[in-house]
Amino acid sequence: MKNPILLLSEDLLNLFYPRLCPACSTAGLPMDLVICLDCQVHLPYTRYPVSADNPFSSRFWGRLPLVAGTALISFSKGGRVQHLLHQLKYRGRQDVGIYLGKVLGAGLRKAPAMQDVELILPIPLHSRRLKERGYNQSACFAQGLSESMGVPWSADFLVRTRQTATQTRKSRLERMENVAQAFEVLRPDDLAHKHVLLVDDVLTTGATLETCGELLLQVPGLRLSLAAIAIAAE
Repeated sequence: MKNPILLLSEDLLNLFYPRLCPACSTAGLPMDLVICLDCQVHLPYTRYPVSADNPFSSRFWGRLPLVAGTALISFSKGGRVQHLLHQLKYRGRQDVGIYLGKVLGAGLRKAPAMQDVELILPIPLHSRRLKERGYNQSACFAQGLSESMGVPWSADFLVRTRQTATQTRKSRLERMENVAQAFEVLRPDDLAHKHVLLVDDVLTTGATLETCGELLLQVPGLRLSLAAIAIAAE
């Protein structure tokens, strides 16, 4: 139970500087919550089975051989999920990515297809973009997954060698062309024969995940699974 003095301090702080839920902007968010209880319950969770045969994994059929894939929530413009991801990506709310990673990781920990995952890799930002933003939102997600699953994550094996234009408003073909030859796998021998979980914040066309997945699958014996915080409608 919290110290009454600390509770009073939180109440006073919320009175003059109310914390807002990053998903719905409701004021008065308690200090120990990342998102409000209503959003925790009512976010549009996908509830996809963690497999190679679900609406997430089917985006990659004929393109990437996957062990499994899944996304935590469904993305729609103007909704809570867009607000939540905007706070994560552009407003410094790294705790949002970590929290959502923990939520999904709790489910993945029980999924048979994920029992032998040995390493979690986030889609990387270019060093210039990383310096500007100060963090990689996909790495925050990877950190949360790692904490829930008890599996290490690393930003040291997959790097972005070329800064690309934003993928927003690009077609799938334009996105593929935009990210072509923009990534590199480092120390591939250390990834050989491992089950790797590659993660990103949002799956739209899948161009970035596909490009990085193709590179990783060139590593001998590597098996690949994918996960994202959100999946957008096709």
